[in-house]
Amino acid sequence: MTSTGLVLFVVGLFILRMFGGFGLSSLIGESTLWNRLLNLLPLSLVSAVVATQVFTTAGSLVIDARIVGIVVAIALSVRRAPLAVVVVGAALATAGTRALGWG
Repeated sequence: MTSTGLVLFVVGLFILRMFGGFGLSSLIGESTLWNRLLNLLPLSLVSAVVATQVFTTAGSLVIDARIVGIVVAIALSVRRAPLAVVVVGAALATAGTRALGWG
């Protein structure tokens, strides 16, 4: 992702959040479903960008040691580990997998 793409992504996400907070609240009222969906939308966009960055290189799908790090991060997150533990655990898993010669 280029720096221009990243800036456009951040600005678009900011506009979406502001529009959701100010503009849509009068249209959707007190709908709990819509509020939950609007709160999850930025998370899904960021997740899509992360997945694109992790699993692609030069426009092609790449399966390598980064997948092990993602799996470890997901497992630690499900167990509600602190963020530092998740990050260090994922980094160690990826580094260990690369040291063993994969990816």
